[in-house]
Amino acid sequence: MSPPSVALVVVAAGRGARVGASQPKQYLPCAGKPLLAWTLEALLAARPFAATTVVIHADDRPLYDAALRSLPPDARANIGPPSSGGATRQESVRAGLEALAAAPPDLVLIHDAARPFPSPGLVARAVAAAEAHGAAAPGARLSDTVKQVDADGMVLATPPRAALRAVQTPQAFRFSLILEAHRRAAAAGVSDLTDDVAAAEWAGSPAFVFEGDPLNFKVTTMPDLGAAEARIMGAAGETRVGQGFDVHAFAPGDHVWLCGVRVPHTHALAGHSDADVALHALADAIYGALAEGDIGAHFPPSDPQWKGTASKVFLAHAAERVRARGGFIVLLDATLICEAPKIGPHREAMRARMAEIAGLDVGRVSVKATTTERLGFTGRSEGMACLATATLRLP
Repeated sequence: MSPPSVALVVVAAGRGARVGASQPKQYLPCAGKPLLAWTLEALLAARPFAATTVVIHADDRPLYDAALRSLPPDARANIGPPSSGGATRQESVRAGLEALAAAPPDLVLIHDAARPFPSPGLVARAVAAAEAHGAAAPGARLSDTVKQVDADGMVLATPPRAALRAVQTPQAFRFSLILEAHRRAAAAGVSDLTDDVAAAEWAGSPAFVFEGDPLNFKVTTMPDLGAAEARIMGAAGETRVGQGFDVHAFAPGDHVWLCGVRVPHTHALAGHSDADVALHALADAIYGALAEGDIGAHFPPSDPQWKGTASKVFLAHAAERVRARGGFIVLLDATLICEAPKIGPHREAMRARMAEIAGLDVGRVSVKATTTERLGFTGRSEGMACLATATLRLP
C-alpha cells in the first residue's frame, strides 16, 4: 500500500495579547526573522507535505508576506495561499481544514504558529499516531505537582501526575474525522473547544496521546520569546562578519539611488547597474561572510542582461544565499561617504527599504553617513563611496 497523503495546517491568526507586544507574537522578530518563519521552516524540513495552509488574520497579510520572504525559496514553494481565520482558534482551524477539503488528504497535522521547535521525530510520531488511531496529540509528562484549586486559591485536590500530560501540537488526525468534528461543533454552536483533540472527543472519537517533546514549547510571553531566540542562536553554529566597499563617480543627472531609495541630487551616479553604492557594498559584505565571492561573480558586468539593473536584485540574492545555507542575517550596517546629498532626511526610509529587500526586521539594519572633510575624491564631490559590514549566523 502507498503511504498516506499528509497535509499541514498552521494556525497563525491569533492576537497573542499575553506577550505584550505591538504586533501578534507570531510575527515578532526572533533571531533574525519572524517567529512564524522558524515554525514553518522546522515543519517543512521535517517531512514533505501534500499541501500546507497557513491560517492568518485578515489584517496581517503584509506581516505574513514579510515572514514568508524570510524563508528559503524551496520552503516558500511548498506553502499554498493563506486562509483567513475566525474570531477563535476553533474557527481558524476549521477555515484551514475547509481550504484543504477540495483535494482532501488522508491525514492532517494541525500546529500552532508560536511553537517553533517541532522536531522531525515529533512530526513522524504524529503521522504514525494519526494513521493508527485517527485522532492523536503529543503530550509531555509533568515534572511539577499539580493542584486543583477553587476560586479563592484553596486546594481542592492533588491529581496524580503520572496520569497527566501537557498537550502540545502538532495534533494529528484522519482528515475526514477532524473536518467532520469541526463542522458538527460549528453547526451545534459549540465554540469553547481549546484544542483539536477536544473537538474530536466532543464528536465521539477517542483520542490517543503519544510522546511529546519538552523542547517543543509554545511562545506565550516575552521571556518565552527570549528563550526561543537563545536556543536558535545557540544552534546556529558560528558568527561570521563580512565587509564590502564600493565607489561610484558622479555623472549628469538629477538623483542618486542610495539604499534602494531615490534621493534628489545635482548629479547621478555612474555604473553598469543603477549604481546604488550602498546596496552594492552590502551585497558584497554578505557574499564575503559566506565566502562566495562578490557581486561580479554572481552578476558579471560583461553580461548585458544586468545593465541598468536595480541593485535591490543584488542584495535580495545575497540574502537568499544566506537562507539557502540555513543561516540568518544578524545585522547589516552601511556607512555612506560623501559631501552631499544629506543622508539624515532619508535615513529611516533607507533602513526600511533595506530591511524589506533583505527580509529583515528594521531593527537589524543600520545606515550612517560621514564626510572626508573635503579630502580625496569624495571630498571634491567627484563621487560617493560606501563601507558596509554584514553579520551572519550560519550552521
